[in-house]
Amino acid sequence: MALTATTADTFDALNRLAERYAKLAAESGQTEQGVLKVLIAEDDLMMADMIEEILTTHGYEVCGIARTVAEAIGLGSIHQPDLAVLDLRLAGSGLGTEVAAQLGKLGRLGVLYATGNASDIRLTMADGDACLAKPYRPSELLRSLQLVIDIVVSGEATPPFPKGFHVLRTPAASVLESHHI
Repeated sequence: MALTATTADTFDALNRLAERYAKLAAESGQTEQGVLKVLIAEDDLMMADMIEEILTTHGYEVCGIARTVAEAIGLGSIHQPDLAVLDLRLAGSGLGTEVAAQLGKLGRLGVLYATGNASDIRLTMADGDACLAKPYRPSELLRSLQLVIDIVVSGEATPPFPKGFHVLRTPAASVLESHHI
């Protein structure tokens, strides 16, 4: 079966992203090419600064902090991040799901929602990869991002999971899990 140009381009892009993630995971001393870029969309600037400090201290490159959907999409379009840490509710009545949907059109983006509203919202894998409930510890944020990387690279996240962490599933799987079938 022949691949179309679009399918081949998508396949090549996914392979390059997987190689980049694998290279980063294998390296103990990260080089500039191996550093993963992360976009933060968080309307609480103190929380955003804390996230940025945690990530940069642990070898990630934060390519920007956005308070609104429009800011996040603008930054994401310019910097093409590998990962995004998105609050669910942003300034100006925006939703983090809007950011994920728009930036997902540009290529595969690992999406971690970090929100205090996790129990009120029904997110699925169409919205992103995982969700981490606030409040959380720095180690829980870092482990959650590593799990999102694993999901992007292999399609799976292997426990242990941090407290308040949930892998986003298909709507059918979510319904089945909630009914314990």
